[in-house]
Amino acid sequence: MLLVGIGFVLLFLLAQATNNRLLYERYYTRLFVVNVAVAAVLALVIGWGVYRLLARLRRGKFGSRLLIKLAAIFGLVGVLPGLLIYGVSYQFVSRSIESWFDVRVEGALDSGLTLARTSLETQARDFGNQLRSASAGLAEIPDALAALPLEQLRAQLGASDLTLWNASGRLLASAGQSRFELTPERPSPSMLRALRAQGVATQVEGLDDAVPGGGTPEARIRALVAVSARSIGLVGEQRLLQGVQPLPTSLVTHALAVQEANREYQERALGREGLRRMYIGTLTLSLFLAVFGAVLLAVVLGKQLATPLLMLAEGMRQVAAGDLAPKVALPGRDELVGLTRSFADMTQQLADARAAVDASMHAVDASRAHLQTILDNLTAGVIVLDAQGLIQSSNPGATRILRAPLAASAGRPLGSLDGLQAFAAEVDSQFASFEGERLEHGLEHWQKSFELYGHAGGGVATDALTLIARGAALPDGLRLLVFDDISEIVSAQRAHAWGEVARRLAHEIKNPLTPIQLSAERLEHKLADKLPEAERALLVRAVRTIVDQVDAMKRLVNEFRDYARLPMADLQPIDLNALVAEVLQLYGGAAEAGHGPVAPARIQVENDPGCPPILGDAQQLRQVIHNLVQNALDATEGTEHAPADRGDPVVIVRTQWLDNLQRVRLSVIDSGHGFPDAILKRAFEPYVTTKPKGTGLGLAVVRKIADEHGARIDVSNRINDGQILGAQVSLSFQPASEGRTALT
Repeated sequence: MLLVGIGFVLLFLLAQATNNRLLYERYYTRLFVVNVAVAAVLALVIGWGVYRLLARLRRGKFGSRLLIKLAAIFGLVGVLPGLLIYGVSYQFVSRSIESWFDVRVEGALDSGLTLARTSLETQARDFGNQLRSASAGLAEIPDALAALPLEQLRAQLGASDLTLWNASGRLLASAGQSRFELTPERPSPSMLRALRAQGVATQVEGLDDAVPGGGTPEARIRALVAVSARSIGLVGEQRLLQGVQPLPTSLVTHALAVQEANREYQERALGREGLRRMYIGTLTLSLFLAVFGAVLLAVVLGKQLATPLLMLAEGMRQVAAGDLAPKVALPGRDELVGLTRSFADMTQQLADARAAVDASMHAVDASRAHLQTILDNLTAGVIVLDAQGLIQSSNPGATRILRAPLAASAGRPLGSLDGLQAFAAEVDSQFASFEGERLEHGLEHWQKSFELYGHAGGGVATDALTLIARGAALPDGLRLLVFDDISEIVSAQRAHAWGEVARRLAHEIKNPLTPIQLSAERLEHKLADKLPEAERALLVRAVRTIVDQVDAMKRLVNEFRDYARLPMADLQPIDLNALVAEVLQLYGGAAEAGHGPVAPARIQVENDPGCPPILGDAQQLRQVIHNLVQNALDATEGTEHAPADRGDPVVIVRTQWLDNLQRVRLSVIDSGHGFPDAILKRAFEPYVTTKPKGTGLGLAVVRKIADEHGARIDVSNRINDGQILGAQVSLSFQPASEGRTALT
């Protein structure tokens, strides 16, 4: 459409150039070339369109035949009338141009030009004769009095200007426009020569100043006559009278029109053949542009008719394939466009319905992701079970607390996981009781604490867990189990309680012990010499028993006092390997053993030379090592599988640098009976011991010192094929560089 518009604009300019000689000479060739270029581009566009139509037809695309038929119909409607008009116009232009240059037309133009010239010459001659006749009245008038008669004479002749000159060219008098001029125009030499030759000189002026299209010029007749002198006494020299009379406008207009027509006729007569070719070429270009425009318009209109059908076919194909995206509706009011609009409305409604469903699903997914994010970041454990106790989902907190692969065990019973059989049974029992009570009493949840004790890989028993669990019912028969590890809280509460007990024991029991001991010793001193031998021996044994028990009570109270009043650790960089060697020197009987330095024969030291220094209180860590080694030695007394009889060590003290954890580990391993399950769960509580004479404060003090050092402590049994081979207590310290920063 842009090219067609440009083509019509160029045709208009080309038509203007054929009627304007100046435009024709300057721009006709350029306009013609540009028109040819536009026509060529239109031809290429039409060719490309025909090629695409044929290609669509070969591919069997829906609507191709209809589009070709419509294009052919509109094309024929535009081309056939155009060809008819072109043939008639060609004959008309050819014959018209020939008729323009007929002999009679040329003769008429010559006669008209001659007539115009004759009319102008006659007008000038009449004005000259009138001026000569009127000049006789000035013969007796002196120069000084000639102004008034000259004005009267100007009005009489209808002249615009009269001037009186002497023979030397000096102005004597004037009337009309020349009075207002400083230097009136003198008679020209040609006029003076004509005056001497003919007696009257006339000249037509202003016709040569005419400009095409500039309006009618002010043409005039200038005449010059000699004023005769009748009395020589009055006038001493010859005078000249010059007059100017304007020509009638109609006469000038007609004369110029005849002159211009003759000029144009002569110019076109010289380029008759070129003019004919120019008009024929312009007509041919007009035909091409009209035909090409008609064909393009036919294609466009045909496409507009076929487009709704094509859109409907494509939309139905997409809907059949499951694509319910909204379809485009064409603007307009005809039936085909209305059909596309109805189809678009239908697909829009389907798309809105699907969008609503997708939005709902997206909201559900977003809520699920939000809930999952919350569950993943909860420190508490969350497990969803079905009515049969199968795991449906769990969060990382549950895996961390239970130390079991819950995420990989979806669809399996909770009781199938190692170490969780008893826990699963208790949970199932609680849910069964809860469901019955919920229907009867309207309960919303149940809550209970659990003590768990499992086994890690390799047969090493883990420490106990104290859980507080809560259960609730979910829709579709699902069960929600939420639990948290409160082992640290329970342990801290117990430690705090035992510290309070220790303080009260130290205060309430220790003070009466000394008077009791002194009173018993005084009774022995006073009564020993006064009693018979048998009674005296009984008295001595009784007093000795009292003193020994008081000493035992003092030691117990002192241990509780030390536990309750453990001083704050003074942390300094310490070489753990050197500290272990220093403590083991206290056990005497040193000999080379294992991989470590000098140690007792029953103790093997395995030091890692790559261990970096740790931050610790040397005095408190000596107490830790001493307590652990002494407990390990006590645990191996009287065991059937103790390796001491074979010369093997019964206690192993090991230091390790754990590069993956960036921590230093101290482990004390014995070959004793191990810890019973009941003791293992509460090994770090005060007054929990397996020794007949033990106070149970050893591991409690170790745990308290470990907390002061920011160390992790673990206690477990070494198990192989179901048989307990001994116990192991481990403490993990941070290196000095990291530990100082962490504690700070």
